[in-house]
Amino acid sequence: MSASGEKLVEVRDLVKHFPIRAGLFQRQVGAVQAVDGVSLDVFRGETLGIVGESGCGKSTTARLITRLLDPTSGSILFEGTDIATMGRKQLKPLRRAMQMVFQDPYSSLNPRKTVGTIIGEPFRIHGVETDKRKLKVLVQGLMEQVGLNPEHYNRYPHEFSGGQRQRIGVARAIALKPRLIIADEPVSALDVSIQAQILNLLRDLQSELDLTLVFIAHDLSVVRHVCDRVAVMYLGKIVELADAEQLYDHPRHPYSGALLSAVPVPDPRLAREKHRQVLTGDVPSPTNPPAACRFHTRCPKFVAGHCDVEEPLLEAKSGGNVVACHYPLTDDEIATRVPTAAA
Repeated sequence: MSASGEKLVEVRDLVKHFPIRAGLFQRQVGAVQAVDGVSLDVFRGETLGIVGESGCGKSTTARLITRLLDPTSGSILFEGTDIATMGRKQLKPLRRAMQMVFQDPYSSLNPRKTVGTIIGEPFRIHGVETDKRKLKVLVQGLMEQVGLNPEHYNRYPHEFSGGQRQRIGVARAIALKPRLIIADEPVSALDVSIQAQILNLLRDLQSELDLTLVFIAHDLSVVRHVCDRVAVMYLGKIVELADAEQLYDHPRHPYSGALLSAVPVPDPRLAREKHRQVLTGDVPSPTNPPAACRFHTRCPKFVAGHCDVEEPLLEAKSGGNVVACHYPLTDDEIATRVPTAAA
């Protein structure tokens, strides 16, 4: 779905450091720099993807935007209002406008409550509907909307399959007709045959309910077909942001190129032609990230005295990609490393 050009969410210099404490008096001896200076916009009606390796800060960013976590610093503007420092009472009315679909449908549902109670919980919390009969009609309508049998209203989560449980999570998320839904790897715990069904459901609901989606994933092939724009994160920072097709066909950051070179190519001829960029070393610890460019310890284009001294700014490069890199990929390098456009 295309964006309207109107900003729904504006994130500026968002930081989240988790303190590390030790000793008898639990003094802070360090911090996990999970998110360190993230800035991005989410436009009304679009689907923005956030991708990266495990531990790069994707899920933490999602929880910060919805204020499930309190930021260390930075601002989060939702429809022009800064929610970064709001208290619980101030946030409660805004909770109706932003919801999350969590990664694991097995742990995100209370096993002691029926499906009807789980989906109806938002109505009770926000005082939207307290009459039991009317509430049951609303909940069964939501179940039917996401492809569940309304007659299973009194069943418990363990009586449903993984895909059905994720549908329950989706029904709960759309109950109060939010304007923003953040889907945190919603299909990674599901069988491949079920993933497409959940993705199609989210796209149908987006069109039907005029939703804005932030889609977090590590499966790049899924993101390409779902998202309008994609942000690539590495070690707590955004290193590239571009339209989905532009990013997949012409990635400019070496890390983006390495990620895309690892995507399987169905065409055997293209697979043989593709040069796979294997990154050396492990992801550095977020408690002690590298100075300047955080990717320089693994980057094939590393230049000593520059990449390890001066931090690159996130700025527009060739093709419109917004990239944080001193030496972005050239067209020739892209042609040999990432022939995935025909995949």
